[in-house]
Amino acid sequence: MAVGDARGRAVRAPGLARWLADTAPPAAAGFEVSVALVSDRYMRRLNHRFRDVAHATDVLSFPAAESPSISPCATSRNDPHRTLGDIVIATGVARRQARRAGVAYATELRVLALHGLLHLLGFDHETDTGAMARTERRLRRRAGLPVGLIEREASR
Repeated sequence: MAVGDARGRAVRAPGLARWLADTAPPAAAGFEVSVALVSDRYMRRLNHRFRDVAHATDVLSFPAAESPSISPCATSRNDPHRTLGDIVIATGVARRQARRAGVAYATELRVLALHGLLHLLGFDHETDTGAMARTERRLRRRAGLPVGLIEREASR
């Protein structure tokens, strides 16, 4: 697991890569994942281009098998057969959500990275009748996160 910016340069996110690797479910074992911490403006461009959405969202996932050319971070492309894909997190959105949720920014990055990883593993909370929510809840509890993204969004 590697953490970088939109250009693939390493960024400071103490412990995020190690935490995500330790928290990942067994299905992710042996696979590489890139996490790109990007500006809200960059995320808006990604949303517009790939989802026809005109605003920045908190996290996007780009599975390697579906869109290997996306790779905003591009640090895990050594072996495409062992790469799950990229998780892209909008830092401004993450900071605002952390304040609203009353958690540290580093905690919010973990919440978003875990959510993005589950999407890379094929989960989809919009269609899977709760499977992703249950998995996210189990993993976040084991990893010591106070609340998961799906739970938080459901309580609004």
